[in-house]
Amino acid sequence: MTDTVLSVRDIAKTFHVGFWRRKVHAVRGVSFEVRRGEVFAIVGPNGAGKTTTLKMLTGLVRPDSGSASLFGAPTGGLEGRRRLGYLPENPYFYDHLSAPELLRYYGRLHGLDSATIAERSAALIRQVGLEHAENRPLRKFSKGMRQRAGLAQALINDPELVILDEPQSGLDPVGRKEVRDLIFDLKRRGKTIILSSHILPDVEAVCDRVAVFNKGLVREIGTLHELTSEKTVYVEILVRGLDASSPSLQGLTGLELAEPRGGVLLLQMRGDVDLRATLDALHAGGASVESVTPHKENLEDVFLRDTVDPSTEEE
Repeated sequence: MTDTVLSVRDIAKTFHVGFWRRKVHAVRGVSFEVRRGEVFAIVGPNGAGKTTTLKMLTGLVRPDSGSASLFGAPTGGLEGRRRLGYLPENPYFYDHLSAPELLRYYGRLHGLDSATIAERSAALIRQVGLEHAENRPLRKFSKGMRQRAGLAQALINDPELVILDEPQSGLDPVGRKEVRDLIFDLKRRGKTIILSSHILPDVEAVCDRVAVFNKGLVREIGTLHELTSEKTVYVEILVRGLDASSPSLQGLTGLELAEPRGGVLLLQMRGDVDLRATLDALHAGGASVESVTPHKENLEDVFLRDTVDPSTEEE
């Protein structure tokens, strides 16, 4: 049995939009692989090609060039779809249905028998936190509740691969944590997850590998350890006894920011600053140091490096 669940080779997609049929190169030669049992995250700004790529993987959109295989067969085939669960970015459901009716509908589409549908539906409704509204029609659901219903339908067929496009959209912090816990549970059960999200701290918390998209291209791909460096990007120092205009700050080497924060003064220093000399200078100026927090590179730094830095712009 191969460890590769999904293999993508140089896929590309161009759309023609507007009255003048202007060309939009949504995806430009993207390649990557997803391994069995891992959480693979796709991040990038709006318009980076993430959703188009996911739609090509599910067979909803055909690539103009390149190829993708799912469980060793071309994507879009019936057998592959039976082993796949998918939550789109903006799911649309028949809003007169209740959550159990929605799951019954999708269960039948997957060819499940009534007993299996009933058993799985009850468990999934509890798992996504909709048991209090299971008799309510979807048109009366909030955005977050609809997202929970979408998560349940993506899992009704007990898929081997789950593709989640912005699964935390519209959810409050409690809902976001529940989605993270759900992803961990799926991983423990041996499922493979592809996750697209703008919520980078949550991606850091759950993912094994990350692909950073920008302008239809994969800019970087790897584990967080591979993508981030160990160097300190900046140091935050909280002090009392000084304000932002204090003369003792004027000659402080490496100072990038000084601003009040709830009764203390936040100082942001360059990562390469001589910390001992800085603290000695602050004490000499009459400051009381509350805390010193070094910040190393994280996924947000990688994201900004690959999507905002001018060096990543297309020529």
